[in-house]
Amino acid sequence: MKSNSNQNINIGVDTGKFQLDIYIRPLDIFFSVSNDDKGIIKAVSIIKKHQPERIIIEATGRLEMPFIIACANAKLPFVIANPIHIKRFAGAIGQRAKTDKLDAQLIAHYGEAIKPNLSTLKPDAMQAMSDLVSRRNQILAMQTMEKNRLQILPKELAMTIKPILTVYKKQIEKIEAKIVQLIESNPDYQAKNIILQSMKGIGKIAAACIISNLPELGYINNKEASSLVGVAPMNKESGRFKGQRKIQGGRHQVRTVLYMAMMSAIQSNPVFKATYQRLVEAGKPKKVAIIACIRKMVVTLNSMLRDGVMWQAPKAQN
Repeated sequence: MKSNSNQNINIGVDTGKFQLDIYIRPLDIFFSVSNDDKGIIKAVSIIKKHQPERIIIEATGRLEMPFIIACANAKLPFVIANPIHIKRFAGAIGQRAKTDKLDAQLIAHYGEAIKPNLSTLKPDAMQAMSDLVSRRNQILAMQTMEKNRLQILPKELAMTIKPILTVYKKQIEKIEAKIVQLIESNPDYQAKNIILQSMKGIGKIAAACIISNLPELGYINNKEASSLVGVAPMNKESGRFKGQRKIQGGRHQVRTVLYMAMMSAIQSNPVFKATYQRLVEAGKPKKVAIIACIRKMVVTLNSMLRDGVMWQAPKAQN
């Protein structure tokens, strides 16, 4: 039973890697659970007793997914809230202090005051997306291994690899088509998809790759976004050695797709075309110029998803 049928219950959930901090408003109930199967089962059991109007969980892109899937399976109403929006709300009400309880309270207060729309994500769709992305990454890894073998094997054995690469290519294409179909069938994914594809150069596959492989985009700062893709320059310095700044790490599948997207954007998007030409004319190697453009693209897309706005060339030039 709901503790008070006249009260609209909003529950704020602050997401951590190992812990979920939960506040039930206006009942002033606060508790924490471990962010694992055992803790999530306990949290859902407690939450269900209060029949909330909405559960607002601060998004990280990944850490909240097990809890969200559990809420969806339990048919509990949930909202995946952008941390940037909650931070702005905190500024509007003058809250600056930070503790686990205050953060969860703030998220619940945000839900009550703003009444954000409930998520339409279903557990089967989330699981399907996770499975498709995992399988695509597995096949990409196998494809890379076979391509590497192709470089070192004698020609007569190379012929045994080419048919396998053809099979991998076709399977990757089929999985990508299923990912696109899944995105286009779900309003939450579709909203992101529309924003991403409003930028010239970002097509269906690039948008699908970002949504499925980079769910944090829009929830993180620009430096973190660049690092996740692996286009943030790193200084390579040790003792007397002073090296060039190089990119490293990141999610290479996303970086590869965005590299191809940038090749298109340089032709079709005047902002990136001008940036690329300026860098090349300044003496930058073409590959370095392209990576710099990808970094600009990632930062811009991050801001677009964060603010829920479509591509606007003049703003991107600032």
